[in-house]
Amino acid sequence: MIESPCVAACRLNTDKVCVGCYRHITEIVDWNLRNDAENAAILQKVALRKQNAATEQEGPTSPITQAEWQAAKIAARLG
Repeated sequence: MIESPCVAACRLNTDKVCVGCYRHITEIVDWNLRNDAENAAILQKVALRKQNAATEQEGPTSPITQAEWQAAKIAARLG
């Protein structure tokens, strides 16, 4: 199993990407339910986002709300 990149600094930017681990909220929910291939694909996206974040100015962030979490879980299970 691929370990989560979570660094316990959960704050979402305006694109709903965590500025701590660089995963989109839909990639955060159900991490442990995905297979290694799915998580590896997410980690590739994370690497690109992290690289791009180093060259972009960070905008406003907000904590993940319960409503956002629930909506992302539903979207992940439907998608």
